[in-house]
Amino acid sequence: MLHYSFMQNALMVSILISILCPLIGMFLVLRRYSMIGDTLAHSSLAGVAVGLVLKLNPILSAFFLTSLFGVIIEFLRNYFNKYAELILSIVLSLSVGIAITIMSSGMARANVESFLFGSILTVTRNDLYTVLLLSIISVITIAVLYNKLVFIAFDEEGARIAGIKVKVINYIFSLLVAATISVSIRIVGVLVLSSMIALPVAASLQLNKGFKTTLIFSIAFSFIDIILGIFISYYIDAAPGGVTAIISVAVLIFVLLYKKVCAMMYNQGNS
Repeated sequence: MLHYSFMQNALMVSILISILCPLIGMFLVLRRYSMIGDTLAHSSLAGVAVGLVLKLNPILSAFFLTSLFGVIIEFLRNYFNKYAELILSIVLSLSVGIAITIMSSGMARANVESFLFGSILTVTRNDLYTVLLLSIISVITIAVLYNKLVFIAFDEEGARIAGIKVKVINYIFSLLVAATISVSIRIVGVLVLSSMIALPVAASLQLNKGFKTTLIFSIAFSFIDIILGIFISYYIDAAPGGVTAIISVAVLIFVLLYKKVCAMMYNQGNS
């Protein structure tokens, strides 16, 4: 199986995704912004559609347009700070409207199903290089801003009082979310991308560990989800996005059961 070049490309992209998604997802979940990730994931479809029309790399066009929508969300937070869900509805309506209009008009003369559901057949070497570049930039940015991002995740107002430029970092973080989404759409697909951002983090949070340990477990769970999704989807000839989402939920359920069994054993040992 691995002697096929498309599988090699898909596997390498999947490894990058398994690191990047929980890195971003950790901060989104802790800030209760997971629905922003879901909104931007669906918004990326507009970027893909625009890229196909203009004959640009769909990953790059998705990054630029998703970045724009991310900046719009952050900008509107200042005006609708008490109605966050309204902002997401506005951006989702605009982006999905653009995508549907372009695709239904026939201007995007390409199969967009691979972006909706994910595909291991369509990942090219150029896609791999694009994903690698965006991933490196994102990881370096997270490393540089790590302490400030952690501070903001737990206490945004306190970070602002401490002199951290919260607004600037929030805009940068929006670009990081956009980069993560755009590099993941080829494999995971738009419709279930939010599962890779949130579910590995949700599973690792059940272990009640420290921040860094939780982050490491998130990456481990993400790696398991995506790699199993790739291999199983190959053998059953299904879209990797759906398989990966099912595995993500299965891993979360397993962790919950493991936690419950451990708690029962602990209570029995103390009784």
